Amino acid sequence: MKSGVASFVAWCAMVMVVALVAAETAAAANCNPMELSPCLGAMMGTDNPSAVCCQKLKEQVPCFCNYLKNPTLRQFIDSPNAKKVAAVCGLQQPSC
Repeated sequence: MKSGVASFVAWCAMVMVVALVAAETAAAANCNPMELSPCLGAMMGTDNPSAVCCQKLKEQVPCFCNYLKNPTLRQFIDSPNAKKVAAVCGLQQPSC
């Protein structure tokens, strides 16, 4: 029974950490990774980024370091294609 309680406590702690990271990311400079959805085709494939994509990327620049701290978002933001999209849009990789 004690291992069940310990597992439940560990699970609750993990949920709290995820919630805190999500809240911190959302609170900083209107950060919303969903705003980058116009870039999805370019980041996941070989499409060139649209003007809307580049605009959204530029709006979200203050958020990139927080996004990179999130393992789920990092895989998209730090991918080779995402770096190419950022370069085409005239953005440099953030130094966090």
